[in-house]
Amino acid sequence: MQEKWLLAGLSVALLMSSCSALYEDQIKKFDWRGVNVGALKQSRVDLNHFQPRILVSTHEGVVASLCVKTGELVWRQVLEQKPRGDIKLLQVSGFSDDSSETAAAPMGSNLGFDMLTVQGHAPALVRGWNTNMGALEWEWSIMPMNTERAQDAMWIYSKSVLYHVLPAWRSHLEVTAYFASSGHSTGSTSKVIAPWITPESCTLSGTFYVCTEGKQLISLDLVSKSGQVIRTSLETEPNEKTQALTGLNGVVIVDGKPISVNKEQSICGGLQSSSYAVGSFNYRKILAFADLSSGILKINALYLDNCAPAAELEQSLPFPKHFGTPSLNNFDCKQKRNGEGKNCLFLFSTTSESIVAVQQGRVRWSREEALANVIDSQFVDLPLADTEGTLENEMKGKAGDIASAFLRRITTQAVQIRSLFLHVIGLGPPPTATQRAGLVRDSFGLHKMLVLLTRSGKIFGVDNVSGKHHWQLYLSNVIGFANNEQMRLIVQRSAKHFPLQPLCTILGKNAVNGNGVLYRFNPITGQVAEGGLVQLDYKIKQLSLLEETEKDFVKGILLMDSSNKVHVYPEHATPLADGMYLYTADVKSAELSGYFIKYAGGQLSSTHIWNARLGGHNSEQQIIGVAGKNPIEHVHSQGRVLGDRSVLYKYINPNLVAFVTQAPDSTHKSVLNLYLVDVVSGSVVFTMTHRKVRAPLSIVHSENWLAYSYFNEKLRRTEITTIELYEGKTQANSSVWSSLQAPPMPLVERQSYILPTIVEALRETITERGITNKHVLIGTASGSIVEMPWHMLDPRRPIASTTQGREEGAIPYIPELPLPTESHINYNQTVARLRNIYTAPSGLESTCLVVATGLDLFVTRVAPSKTFDLLKEDFDYILISIVLVALTSGSLIVKHLASRKLLKQAWK
Repeated sequence: MQEKWLLAGLSVALLMSSCSALYEDQIKKFDWRGVNVGALKQSRVDLNHFQPRILVSTHEGVVASLCVKTGELVWRQVLEQKPRGDIKLLQVSGFSDDSSETAAAPMGSNLGFDMLTVQGHAPALVRGWNTNMGALEWEWSIMPMNTERAQDAMWIYSKSVLYHVLPAWRSHLEVTAYFASSGHSTGSTSKVIAPWITPESCTLSGTFYVCTEGKQLISLDLVSKSGQVIRTSLETEPNEKTQALTGLNGVVIVDGKPISVNKEQSICGGLQSSSYAVGSFNYRKILAFADLSSGILKINALYLDNCAPAAELEQSLPFPKHFGTPSLNNFDCKQKRNGEGKNCLFLFSTTSESIVAVQQGRVRWSREEALANVIDSQFVDLPLADTEGTLENEMKGKAGDIASAFLRRITTQAVQIRSLFLHVIGLGPPPTATQRAGLVRDSFGLHKMLVLLTRSGKIFGVDNVSGKHHWQLYLSNVIGFANNEQMRLIVQRSAKHFPLQPLCTILGKNAVNGNGVLYRFNPITGQVAEGGLVQLDYKIKQLSLLEETEKDFVKGILLMDSSNKVHVYPEHATPLADGMYLYTADVKSAELSGYFIKYAGGQLSSTHIWNARLGGHNSEQQIIGVAGKNPIEHVHSQGRVLGDRSVLYKYINPNLVAFVTQAPDSTHKSVLNLYLVDVVSGSVVFTMTHRKVRAPLSIVHSENWLAYSYFNEKLRRTEITTIELYEGKTQANSSVWSSLQAPPMPLVERQSYILPTIVEALRETITERGITNKHVLIGTASGSIVEMPWHMLDPRRPIASTTQGREEGAIPYIPELPLPTESHINYNQTVARLRNIYTAPSGLESTCLVVATGLDLFVTRVAPSKTFDLLKEDFDYILISIVLVALTSGSLIVKHLASRKLLKQAWK
């Protein structure tokens, strides 16, 4: 019996292991997450369900259920990424183009569905969902014979049957019917001859395939056995593409007018609106339409049976500008609790990618889904409090002598005492708007304004501590640049120059004429500043940030247009561009060009000084990645101490940029090339080739090292390669770097490691002075963010443990990199579709601020070398106070006793 107990005890001891975790009170204390679904695509509002809900599908490949009262997520399912996750059809039980249609079977049955979705094209996935929990109940798929044509396929649901419509442009349509719940074909594929169909002019409205040709609509009823071609005349030739009106079979919108091509479906004439939606009210079908005019949103409705206006649904309300232009997506009505009339909820999608719910003449709630596509971010310091600002001005002042400095200090203290007294008695000046919002800089610089720029042109000012949205802006008709470059967010003046306000600028392209656009604003308040929206008369080819001016502490922006002429904004910073270097890169041709900027005679000119072609002999290679160094980065240590106490100096070239190209190869399938180029002189410092590897590629470049990840096709795994550059044991110039007089080619250390996950993003931590150890943040496809110390990625890790390696602190090389759970900085706060990670320094040298963007948004802070400059949270203040009091009291008592002893000895 004792042996059994001993064996059981040993087994338990072996199973026990130490683990690292967050304390319960630390969860969400220094971080927060925003959960999004993306831009609205299709929706179904159901207020009469036993559990009122809003079912939506989005352009980001998400299906979700929203709370009717608050808009919060009830459940969310993130589907596969595009093109496989592109949702083609959303069909909810009880919602169809024909009001008599329902699901294939009662809700809850294995043969029916609450909600059905069709996504992708090769293969196309048909799924049935439980809308109460968001659970997947069943699915089936089909793989088309021609995958290239399948991306244009459309789907129809009618009377429990799914119709797969595959167009062959300017030829015919192939229609195949399947049972919706099982996927079994109902028969052979039918071909409908239609030589007039084109992707630009055709759409699917219920069971009718409608195309525009001149001043007429040509339509086909794909379910009808007759196959008759229906022609409908138009008054004028359409200016915009025809759109289907969801909910009415065979009704399309032509230049804002609803037109029916279905003889069995009548439509009210004389209507003109920007958006329509079909629903029911008082057991009758109605057509609701909404328009925005002079900032006022007007909602109207008509009964479809007699075209009489539904006065109970008419509403008008002011619509905030930051939402953009609304488009009515869906609505539903419900009997009020007191029985007097009905209450309707209208759901809108907007050009700023917001989801807005309108009820009873006001905006009930809104969701800012533009945050699902963040393309740039900046952490901006908050302004100083009034007392700190006064002290800051005093420190900046130049004293003539000690007496004047002392007088100014006394005056300042008197003013502060007066302000404190007035504040206590309630007669002090009222706090400013930023102070009321709590936007005041803290002692450690951890509280900042997070400015987020999104793909739709909407800008947010978010509190990085609480996650509160303090302001929002929307730029219409502003898009990203050519070469797949997104809009840029630049801080031209920080909040360090009190009393001047900080200044941010957004650079983009006008969607109408392609010229450059600048928008300048205050990042703390979101208000327009110093010119606001500026429309340039040229296209922006390249841009760079200059040094700040002494006049107003604004950093100028150097712009190069399509004709290689250079401009500076603001213009008074033009002389600072003298002697600058610029480079441009063409992604498709992989061609680099370098330019020298000269200021003479009050004019700027650019001179082409070098050119490099990275495309190979057949120009097949394309640039898939570019990585430069962070301009605010500080390098604390210029060398690395070796085991023999000698120093290996780092190759710290601030003008070094990494370019990664990829090209198909007949032998190795795909070849990836890395080039380290000095963009001032145009010299190629280092190159390396990887065969049988491909994207996804993520790259990070800092100090003298580089890390990039890729997928190894031969071994079917993700690998990460690290490179370190060194000058050697002697340093060419310890004070100034010159690319025109560069030292010899660097010594290169390189190594590759295996990662057990797919990498979506890489970013290095950055601190105020660069003293803290560098860590690499790895964003994975599963939504985790792993903090990897650089010594784990160090290319100088020895193969075997040696004395020199131990002296350097290098860990013996192991190809597999572990990803321990305690290194996941977002623990269980998964970031869906993680795309980018941004970092910024805080006021503490030990702490780095982090924001991860994707479908979700996650903000936190990390301390790579622990918080060595900050007391721990569990620091025992009471104990240390007791110890200090005891030591002080003891020293006084001992001093008194010692003096008495000396006095007694003196009397002896």
